Amino acid sequence: MLQIFSLCKMQHPFHGLFSFCLHQIFVAEENVDFRIHVENQTRTTDDVSRKQLRLYQLYSRTSGKHIQVLGRRISAKGEDGDKYAQLLVETDTFGSQVRIKGKETDFYLCMNRKGKLVGKPDGSSKECVFIEKVLENNYTALMSAKYSGWYVGFTKKGRPRKGPKTQENQQDVHFMKRYPKGQVELQKPFKYTTVTKRTKRIRPTNPS
Repeated sequence: MLQIFSLCKMQHPFHGLFSFCLHQIFVAEENVDFRIHVENQTRTTDDVSRKQLRLYQLYSRTSGKHIQVLGRRISAKGEDGDKYAQLLVETDTFGSQVRIKGKETDFYLCMNRKGKLVGKPDGSSKECVFIEKVLENNYTALMSAKYSGWYVGFTKKGRPRKGPKTQENQQDVHFMKRYPKGQVELQKPFKYTTVTKRTKRIRPTNPS
C-alpha cells in the first residue's frame, strides 16, 4: 500500500487565524509478480559483463549418451570422451543464456522456426541461444531463447525431438553436465586473497 500525504493551509472565515488540514491519500498498488521481471531479465542478453567459456559434455537422460554436434546434424549418441560430444559453451554471467558450439566442428547448436535442432556455422542468431534451467531433480533443461516453451530434446535412440513436442517435465529434455575424460574446466576458479590483521610494530627502546 502506497500512502501519499499532502498539507494544505486555509483561512478561517470568521477570524484571521489560519488552520491547517492534512489530507491522506491512499493509492492501491497492484500486486507485482516478480517472476515476470526475472523472466524478462533472463531474456535480455548481458553485453557488459565478462563472458564465461566452459568445456563439457551434455549427457542425455533418455538416450544414455551425449549430445553430438556433427556439423549440420545433431544427435545424442556420443560416448564419453567422443570428440564430437565435446562442447564449448559460452555463458552470460546474468540470465543463464548460453551458446553451444561443437569443439571439433565449430558448428553451433541451434533450433529453427520449425523446432528442428540443426547445426550452424554462425551462432549470432537468437535461434542459437538457449536458456539453462536447473530442475528440481538436478538435471538441466535447455529452452530456446527465441521460441519460448521449446526445449532441446532427444528420443531413446538419440534422435532430436522437435521443439513443439517437448515439455519441461519430459525426461527427453533432461541433461547432465559432464567433463570429458582427462579434461578440466576452462574457467579458472576465482582465488581469494587472505588479508591478515596488521600487527603493531614495537620499536626497540634505547638504553639510557
